[in-house]
Amino acid sequence: MKKIKVVGLNFDHMHMGDLLRQCHEHPGVEIVGICDEDPARMQAAIANFEIPRARVFTDLDRCLRETAPDLAVLCPATAEHADYVERVARHRVHLLVEKPFAATLRDADRMIAAAKKARRLLAINWPLRWYPAHVTAHRLLQEGRIGALQEVHYYDGNRGPLWHTADKIEVSPTPAMKRKSWFYKKSRGGGSLLDYLGYGTTLGTWYHSEKKPLEVTAVVDQGRGLEVDEHSVTIARYATGLSKFETRWGTFSDPWTQQPQPKCGFVLKGENGTISSYDFEPTIRLQTRANVHGEDIPVDALQPPFQNPIQYLVHCILNEQPVEGPLSPKIARIGQQIVDSAVLSARLKKTVPLAD
Repeated sequence: MKKIKVVGLNFDHMHMGDLLRQCHEHPGVEIVGICDEDPARMQAAIANFEIPRARVFTDLDRCLRETAPDLAVLCPATAEHADYVERVARHRVHLLVEKPFAATLRDADRMIAAAKKARRLLAINWPLRWYPAHVTAHRLLQEGRIGALQEVHYYDGNRGPLWHTADKIEVSPTPAMKRKSWFYKKSRGGGSLLDYLGYGTTLGTWYHSEKKPLEVTAVVDQGRGLEVDEHSVTIARYATGLSKFETRWGTFSDPWTQQPQPKCGFVLKGENGTISSYDFEPTIRLQTRANVHGEDIPVDALQPPFQNPIQYLVHCILNEQPVEGPLSPKIARIGQQIVDSAVLSARLKKTVPLAD
């Protein structure tokens, strides 16, 4: 069977290494090119995945012309997502953009329009979508185990974006690294709110069956000398009640090594029960009226092609199927609406209606 040809474009986000690893391990995928203006940022990928020098580029358009890929994996800084998608879509390539969706709703709509014009798939990858606990929570919710959903409570983050590289390899950040990093530049879409809120609001929209909130209130904490926040709390008022989404750079520990307190993940409250679903944990907690004391339920074992975004998007391409769930532009756009509203609310220091 013909392999899907993939290129990795822009290494701003460390998740490029994780996504290329998923490509490397997929028997139906061939990495035909990688591209970044700074060759030094590609060296680890070149070594890890044995990428020939002829497949390494510093010019994006040349990379796309010479490799003719089926799928482009994009990991630029958040503020540059729309520019990259518009530029790459002209080459009629399917697009996988690493989270978050965009810096603004306007940019998100530019991305949707570019993909539609090119008649190619656009997917926004939210790594939490592939955590078995959160998938299991969605299944139980869809089965009606806790009745109609009323509230989503989300808390997530890590010690900070400079504490690790691809494959979660730990590093020790310095103040100079923080000053130079795009994650801490307002003009490039930095900050914990833009980095992590979309996770909660997009998966929250998935849990809420695509319902939209009526209004949003947000508060951020911006450290001295910083351009962006490291902590945000957003409250979204739905017709069914309040949901809360909290982002944090500066958790006590990273959830993939040791869950901090508060735990990173979701708590869902329904009419007839609750579900707690925490990142990386092997069980979720289900509480119902029939069992108020609750029970621990083993998480589902995810099967191909639903174990990671590369598997899933290759499946969609080969079977000519639309992107669904949190990776779909439809659901991710609602998540972006909430993010835009939170940014405006924090700036104005007041409750605002849902952005559109």
